[in-house]
Amino acid sequence: MKHQALTEEIIKVFYRVYNALGYGFLEKVYENAMMIELKKEGLFAVQQSPIDVIYSEQIVGQYFADIIVDEKVILEIKAKKHFGSEDEAQLLNYLKSTDKEVGLLINFGPKPELSRKVFDNSKK
Repeated sequence: MKHQALTEEIIKVFYRVYNALGYGFLEKVYENAMMIELKKEGLFAVQQSPIDVIYSEQIVGQYFADIIVDEKVILEIKAKKHFGSEDEAQLLNYLKSTDKEVGLLINFGPKPELSRKVFDNSKK
């Protein structure tokens, strides 16, 4: 698996934050807590990194990745009851729009949830 060791570290951080904060905060709280823990682990992480969406060689939109870790893995953070196919589609579209190949969708819901996505395209 691509970036397996890195994603395993991120998942450990996710559970550490989940166990400490539990369910019920806004996504931004979990994002900030993840940043603290990722840095404690010595991982390079950037919050709200802008990413352009290109269509027909023109910028048609921009989104902000919640966190990008070691310039390799996009983290999409949710804080809802359950994530669904629309959340997974969002992460896949983020991967399609970048040179990143791996994304983790993590949910700080009533029960912790995570999904790992990999996407290869011509930008890689």
